[in-house]
Amino acid sequence: MIVQAEGVGLKRSGNWILQNINWEIKKGEHWVLYGLNGAGKTALLNMLCAYYHPTVGNVEVLGKVFGKAELGGALRRKIGLVSNRLQQNLYASDSAFEIILSGAFASIGLYETPTDEIREKAIDLLKQLGCFKYADRAYSSLSQGEKQRVLIARALMLDPELIILDEPATGLDFLAREQLLESIDQMANSKNAPTIIYVTHHLEEVLPIFSHSLLLKKGTVFAKGKTTDMMSSENLSQFFELPVKVIWNNGRPLLTRS
Repeated sequence: MIVQAEGVGLKRSGNWILQNINWEIKKGEHWVLYGLNGAGKTALLNMLCAYYHPTVGNVEVLGKVFGKAELGGALRRKIGLVSNRLQQNLYASDSAFEIILSGAFASIGLYETPTDEIREKAIDLLKQLGCFKYADRAYSSLSQGEKQRVLIARALMLDPELIILDEPATGLDFLAREQLLESIDQMANSKNAPTIIYVTHHLEEVLPIFSHSLLLKKGTVFAKGKTTDMMSSENLSQFFELPVKVIWNNGRPLLTRS
């Protein structure tokens, strides 16, 4: 089991942010975490990464039981997190290659001398994710799509068992988004691919590789299960409390008003 949450609730500043969260992710499954802004997606991600501990309920991530095992850095080294918050903390003057190399040490900035093996792995990831041509460019000079691919490569340096992509297509135009999604699809289909949780509030980003989805609404699980069932016109009309229609094309859904 990659993730197991039972009856989980989280209270912050006297308010319940999450309530009655039940979620299981098995090895080999790729999930979409879908919800509108303010649904509690970030709080749930922070919990999975052990930045928060549940107020009530039980959480186990990658075999680590919260409250019974040493967490923090040990767990986070097994989780690759790609988020805009991380992007803001990186050194803009570092090259794309240096950013990726730093992933081997789970550090912001490169303070240790990488071995030849680490360098070779970073070069392989640069090529796999289509970043090689701008490896020596400053991170600050890259487009948003290029930055996201660099962050994914960085997250893969420690061979994580779980990778969390938190709204990775935010701010991308159509072409950049599709190029990024193609890289994610290739990663998911690669040998020994990590389990992926893809966080979004845009239905058109949901790829066929994401066999399961959890719909989060106002801090609770609205529904969870197979993506084809979750992303139906009937289910999403109830979710949005508004009549909508889902059109499927090449295994991907598109949301319109009904």
